Amino acid sequence: MNGRRDTTVRGRLPRVWGAREDEVRRAYPCDGLIHGPREEWFRAVTVAADRATVFRWLCQLKIAPYSYDLLDNRGRRSPRRLTPGVEHLETGQRVMRIFRLAGFSTDRHLTLALDSAQGRRMFGDFAVTYAVTEEGPGSTRLVAKLVVGGAEGMLGRLRRPLLAWGDLAMMRRQLLTLRKAAERW
Repeated sequence: MNGRRDTTVRGRLPRVWGAREDEVRRAYPCDGLIHGPREEWFRAVTVAADRATVFRWLCQLKIAPYSYDLLDNRGRRSPRRLTPGVEHLETGQRVMRIFRLAGFSTDRHLTLALDSAQGRRMFGDFAVTYAVTEEGPGSTRLVAKLVVGGAEGMLGRLRRPLLAWGDLAMMRRQLLTLRKAAERW
């Protein structure tokens, strides 16, 4: 780990996977997008690629989810090559069919908000920032912070833990797939 001590937050599954304590404490652009009761979840990986390459692969989320394609991409394989033009971002663009691009800073972050009626019925209010930070020469941290809102009460207490475990499985696969693609590039 580049001579660094492992400071990954442990024992907080399913809400935290791979994130370090400083990453969990940091502010992210998605923080102000969900109002009312909410939870925060973190997923993170280190990528052996420069920040611009990792960010370029994040732009691919406009066309595919890079998770379990059978479940969330209608059985189509997410592209394993960069698609020309997807790096051209505009706020409001559709991302992974159920999100809109709420904000971005080139080579720094993509911030998405769930805006599909069907998605909101299934998952509640949802926003995510994918942040890329330089870890060292040729090494980048890719951190996803998710802010999850929704109904309180019995339904909320039952749904959030199940949603957190399901999201962990999907997001873990997504981040590992993006890491592999960026490192291969």
